[in-house]
Amino acid sequence: MKVSVVVCTYTMDRYDAFTEAVESALSQTYDPIEVVLVIDGNPEVYERALEDFGARENVVIHDNEENRGISYSRTKGGELASGEIIAFIDDDGVAEDDWIESLVEVYETTDAIAVGGDVKPDWQGDRPDFFPEEFYWLVGCVEPGFAEDGEEVRNTYGSNISYRREQFLEVGGYDPNTGRKGDKHLQAHEAPVGIRLLEQFGKGMVYAEDAVVHHTLFEYRGEFRWLLFRSFWQGYSKRVMDLLYPDAPDAKGEYLKWLVTDRVPRRLEGLVRSPSRAAVAQLAAIGVFTGAVGLGYLYAVVTPDLIEKANA
Repeated sequence: MKVSVVVCTYTMDRYDAFTEAVESALSQTYDPIEVVLVIDGNPEVYERALEDFGARENVVIHDNEENRGISYSRTKGGELASGEIIAFIDDDGVAEDDWIESLVEVYETTDAIAVGGDVKPDWQGDRPDFFPEEFYWLVGCVEPGFAEDGEEVRNTYGSNISYRREQFLEVGGYDPNTGRKGDKHLQAHEAPVGIRLLEQFGKGMVYAEDAVVHHTLFEYRGEFRWLLFRSFWQGYSKRVMDLLYPDAPDAKGEYLKWLVTDRVPRRLEGLVRSPSRAAVAQLAAIGVFTGAVGLGYLYAVVTPDLIEKANA
């Protein structure tokens, strides 16, 4: 079972991290494997990637004619891939050596059409005291209680996600109406693939906790202002998803219920037993970030024309 690992990038600012991601893909214990690099319309990055990786026989390198966004680039990577399985890792992720081996084990022992794994945070500075682990999804990492090993979910996070190539392409790959494009901040590009796989094949994605990718979290991702900004655009993106896929399961409702009925009461109990400034700050941050998500959602409701502009 050949696996193609797709890594996309678009700027020299992230090239060092991109190189780490590529090297981690090339260092996998599993074989046969190929690595597909998709550069999103940046000739400088493309030439540098050719210089660094072009001589590797199991590496394919492509440069889009112009910046088309992460969703287009990932689908392009899937089209260029020759593996039966295509696995995606972000350009700031670092995979453990047995990442692909752990994903493949699920494909070989089940009838799964999609498998995703754990994404652990790798803070480049100190994790901010105020940051609650319930909001790890804000920085592309798996939060507590996300899923049990072997559980079927709609999708995992983008830095650790894989599909059977045939089914991935059959449902159209990633939706170009979602996902980041340059400095535009629409998120949620993994969810549409999961929704369409469920609709067409009646199967979701299997969560494999032993398949691990570490997500590099640069210091700016620990800044309160950036996290607040991110929360707002996550809410905005959720409204876009509701418009594009109105019949999809309401994952945000389930998360909010879990947050309010499970995590917040637990934190309040812990605060009573062992008061601390960090515990108070994290509880407050849960409220602030939740409010920012809601505000972003409402903003998209009252300004629907911005959704069209964001994807123009």
